[in-house]
Amino acid sequence: MSTIAHTGIGGSAVVRRIRRGAWIALTLFLAAFAVFESVKYGFVTSAAALLFFVLPDLTMFIGATDAARDGTHQPGRLQPRAVPFYNALHRAWVPLIVLVAYTVTPVVWPPLFTAGLGWLTHIAMDRAAGYGLRTPEGFRKHV
Repeated sequence: MSTIAHTGIGGSAVVRRIRRGAWIALTLFLAAFAVFESVKYGFVTSAAALLFFVLPDLTMFIGATDAARDGTHQPGRLQPRAVPFYNALHRAWVPLIVLVAYTVTPVVWPPLFTAGLGWLTHIAMDRAAGYGLRTPEGFRKHV
């Protein structure tokens, strides 16, 4: 039997640390790559990278006024109607498709590539911090 046993959904503490370390390494690589591309291609690519780095968390504002008005706000909880949007923008395969498509097609517009880098950097940073997708009720699923 292996010394690193799988103990359920999250796995052992060692597996979680290795997983987080991999996400940290990916975050640093993607951020450095985005900075390199931004310096190489200028302001528009920088703006695209920054916009798509922030964009996934803007979904948190969906329904925020409802919670304040109804008095249903709970710390750390996202409004249930915002969850599908939040989860869609926090799935790594979406920006990966953008990056791969940009790489294998004849499209040459660097802001598209840096937007994908910024978006994937955001997701990798969230995973490195231990944040995953949200439950249908709006609570965090920890990685």
